[in-house]
Amino acid sequence: MGNTQSPESDPRFVSARRAFTQHYLDDLRSLFQSLAAQSQSNSKYISPSIFQEYYGIKGPLGQTMFDLVTQKRNDQKLTFEDLVIAKSVYEKGTRNEIDEFIYQLLDVNGDDIVDRSDLEAVITAMLDAVFSSSDAGPVSSSPQGISDIFLNAATFSDKVEGHDKSNMSFKDFKSWCSLLPSVRKFLGSLLMPPNPGKPGFEVPRLLYPEDTSADFLILRREYAWHIAGALSQHEAEEWKLLYHSSLHGLSFNTFMGNVTMAEGPTLLIVKDKEGCVYGGYASQPWERHSDFYGDMKSFLFQLFPQASIYRPTGANTNLQWCAINFSSESIPNGLGFGGKVHHFGLFLSASFDQGQTFSCTTFGSPCLSKESRIYPEVIECWGVLPNGGQKDKQDALKGTVLDRFKEDRNMLNLVGIANSSQ
Repeated sequence: MGNTQSPESDPRFVSARRAFTQHYLDDLRSLFQSLAAQSQSNSKYISPSIFQEYYGIKGPLGQTMFDLVTQKRNDQKLTFEDLVIAKSVYEKGTRNEIDEFIYQLLDVNGDDIVDRSDLEAVITAMLDAVFSSSDAGPVSSSPQGISDIFLNAATFSDKVEGHDKSNMSFKDFKSWCSLLPSVRKFLGSLLMPPNPGKPGFEVPRLLYPEDTSADFLILRREYAWHIAGALSQHEAEEWKLLYHSSLHGLSFNTFMGNVTMAEGPTLLIVKDKEGCVYGGYASQPWERHSDFYGDMKSFLFQLFPQASIYRPTGANTNLQWCAINFSSESIPNGLGFGGKVHHFGLFLSASFDQGQTFSCTTFGSPCLSKESRIYPEVIECWGVLPNGGQKDKQDALKGTVLDRFKEDRNMLNLVGIANSSQ
């Protein structure tokens, strides 16, 4: 699709220019001139290599992005007008227009279909960009294993005449993005200036004891990045390990004692004996209740063998469950998310030796493991620290006799000893 008209007469450029303030256009012009100067083009255009270097998108994804911005002229020259037109769609367009633009990005093979090989190349480029400069914690030693958990969430439902491989339709793409908000954030921010807080690039810093090996943890950097995509930027800064069953024992009471000091949202993560990894984000503290509670910020997630996020659908408010020392069979003791009593989206019994996961309308989630009855192998819980290390400073101020008494009293209340009338 060529751009043969002069800039001032090109209706696309004229329309696109109206989407921005003059100050923004002046800044964009300055950026263009800087990159064009580096391109050794007499300041007339930006070359593919300089474009990719600046925006941090390399390989097939970077080239495809360049081709889209230059309206597929194949002349390897990105003009100022190209940049304004692309940004007007990418930043000021409707949600559907932006999604259409991103969907075209996935066709890195240039054959007008999006198959598994296209998606694999995009995911590889994406992970390279996110993790190349991140030091937030351990990452899987198997790049293929990382790609697969995101690939496994994709659907390729279209059959295209003349092609052996199935195609990811636009509908498939939108469904994939809803399951992987981190991917949608990343692909939707590629033309933004590079900076540490760029959407889709946030990897929470994982805090855990220095004498704990990173290989010991379930939560790895790619998992943390995936989960953080469903959270706000300030909730994706630092996460602190509060409980690990191999460190603290498979003890419900120890778990409750550790997590009630968090004073904020938590991530419950389970690895079961089938090798599946999944969990839930609890937006409210874990507290003794005889019924469901919580708010619509909670969600369920899968980490392995598939990465997916399942947010509340609004079908009901059965979000969090935390029952302690109840004697009625209608109130099962343990932790849970979604569904209904005895048919939870995710549930761990108070013995921590078994649980369940069923498909549930609360989150629109499927069974998270291979079987509905689950047997945990490892249980982890991380505290979300919205204000970075500020929480640690608050902890350092604690320690008086009265403070410790309050904490002990709180623990007794949780396990049902302090108030036996309950």
